[in-house]
Amino acid sequence: MKIVVTGTRGIPNIMGGVETHCEELFPRIAKRGFDVTVIRRTDYVKDDLKEWKGVKLVNIDSPKKKSFEAIIHTFRAINEAKRLKADILHIHAIGPALLVPYAKMLGMKVVFTHHGPDYDRDKWGFAAKTMLKLGERMGCMFADEVIVISDVIRNLIKRKYNRTSHVHLIYNGVSQPEICDYPEYFNELGIEKGKYILGMCRFVPEKNLHHLVEAFTKVKSRNEVEDIKLVLAGDTDFEDDYSRSLREMASKNGVVLTGFIKGKKLHSLLTNCLCYCLPSSHEGLPIALLEAMSYGVKVIVSDIPANKEVGLPESDYFPVGNVDALTEKLKTVVNQPLQHIDYDMKKYDWEKIADQVRDVYWRNRGGSRTISASLYKS
Repeated sequence: MKIVVTGTRGIPNIMGGVETHCEELFPRIAKRGFDVTVIRRTDYVKDDLKEWKGVKLVNIDSPKKKSFEAIIHTFRAINEAKRLKADILHIHAIGPALLVPYAKMLGMKVVFTHHGPDYDRDKWGFAAKTMLKLGERMGCMFADEVIVISDVIRNLIKRKYNRTSHVHLIYNGVSQPEICDYPEYFNELGIEKGKYILGMCRFVPEKNLHHLVEAFTKVKSRNEVEDIKLVLAGDTDFEDDYSRSLREMASKNGVVLTGFIKGKKLHSLLTNCLCYCLPSSHEGLPIALLEAMSYGVKVIVSDIPANKEVGLPESDYFPVGNVDALTEKLKTVVNQPLQHIDYDMKKYDWEKIADQVRDVYWRNRGGSRTISASLYKS
């Protein structure tokens, strides 16, 4: 069975939650006997690979403008999928899902993965939010099969679109942790094992990293953390006022910025951090949080529904946007001994997840689903 994947910037080693999801999932799908092609956006590709871990890679140009690149790339990718005679087109995220009806008009079977209501992200203006909401509607109404990565999203599409059939709850996953030390890298950053708080995500407004910097600065000003540092691992796809102001804020307060990292550098940071913090106002099901948990580190996260679904102890949550509450959480952590926590990660196993996605593909091989009129209801 030939599977063509779009909606991601690409794999491997490209920043983003959807990108990490696809990087982990589709080599495993290929190992299960499927012919998998991932269509990448040329501007994000830093290699000349044609295949990676059994997954074929096709690069297609698109304008690198955040309001247009996804939809234009998806249009071109759908045409390429048709040319490749895909048995199933797998579309990721609600923006690209705007073109699910176009794929159906071309006679294609479509699986759509809903990674979260992106129209809630602060970076989008009114027009973009409107198009993202329409994309969600088109994906949920017209895709043959819908995959959701959290129960929060499953309830959302049931409420908004009355869609309950051919909907599959399949969580994001996390790989086995690669416990390691990297003394040379730590010397380069000027940090010590067990003496830093880690923030790991993209530099976009909804991640609220400015709240983390502000809270850490407050704790530091009280002489609570003389030898503790804050490390922010990440970057942005599009340099803007927010990312520039965050870097400036971080620089003024002695925050360590690593840029986008993967591999041994990232594994060493996760292995040795005092705690991981994710103060975001919007998530689908954050892979970065799952990664931190897989390393057994203490986590402090905002109390948004996606984070609550992970089921952490209440003491690990703080009210989203409440910098004073976050400050108190950080103060407690830095005054405690280093902790190792054994989280239950069984339902986030990528091998199990790959089996679940495989089953979705096989159940869809017998023909396109007829869309019920009830799905047109808001």
